[in-house]
Amino acid sequence: MDMSSSDFAERPVGPHISSVRMSAITVTRMRSEREDLPIAPPNAPDEAFYVITQLADMRHHRLWRGGNLVYDGGHTRGALAITDLREEWQCQHLSAFDNVRFQIPFAHIRAFALEIGRPEFTGLNCPAGTRDDVVLGLTQALLPALDDPNASSRLFLEQVTLAILTHLTQTYGGIYLSGPRKGVLAPWQEKRATEFLAAHINVDFSIAQLAEKCDLSRSYFIKAFRATFGRTPYRWLLEYRVARAKDLLLSQMPIAEVAVACGFADQSHMTRVFSDIAGEPPGNWRRLNRLQ
Repeated sequence: MDMSSSDFAERPVGPHISSVRMSAITVTRMRSEREDLPIAPPNAPDEAFYVITQLADMRHHRLWRGGNLVYDGGHTRGALAITDLREEWQCQHLSAFDNVRFQIPFAHIRAFALEIGRPEFTGLNCPAGTRDDVVLGLTQALLPALDDPNASSRLFLEQVTLAILTHLTQTYGGIYLSGPRKGVLAPWQEKRATEFLAAHINVDFSIAQLAEKCDLSRSYFIKAFRATFGRTPYRWLLEYRVARAKDLLLSQMPIAEVAVACGFADQSHMTRVFSDIAGEPPGNWRRLNRLQ
């Protein structure tokens, strides 16, 4: 069948886009029925990340990072991806798609982590192929607001924002939040304990000093801390040092200087601890994660 020029003119040239602002977070829905969209232009560099969930199965798309093809395939409904917008990304959709992306500034989620007494948070790690029905469900609750942003309730949007941030930091940020149980630290004690530990990343101290900050005996504090965080104070501090080291490894700072700045005795000490917690030596981690 022949198609006139007017037939082509009536076809949409790009995806349908709708957005809503939730505090510092921008939520955008993108959808298209076309299967021949061109490669999208690269994102503008930003101190933020995308959390992207698929509202429907997507048969085929290609994804480039820093000019290198990193994915060529599809995603099922509920699939989740987290991308660092400090890097350059480009995408080409080769089939119909419908997704929602949350653009979250690093500063915003770090402030949220500090607010709940979790200064150990430094980033999010979402393995490829992850399906997340929690994010999908929260996203579906936002669809009416995306259809009509002016009619959305600010209180509702703030509640969804808090739910998403809490889920992301716990599931992909390594943050452990205790429930309302006996034998755990009170919220003010959690905050005081983590602030003390973070402030003493490279300063020696005793458990007695830490317990005193929370007005508890040393033995009770150790049990309550473990019940609250799922780890001992020593393990918490090691994991926090590794998290801080990851931040510094993204810079040009020599690994030996990173080790000292994060409270390790030397580079070899950091390598042993880093490998145990992160699953690979700091040099390998830097090569895989540092921006080009």
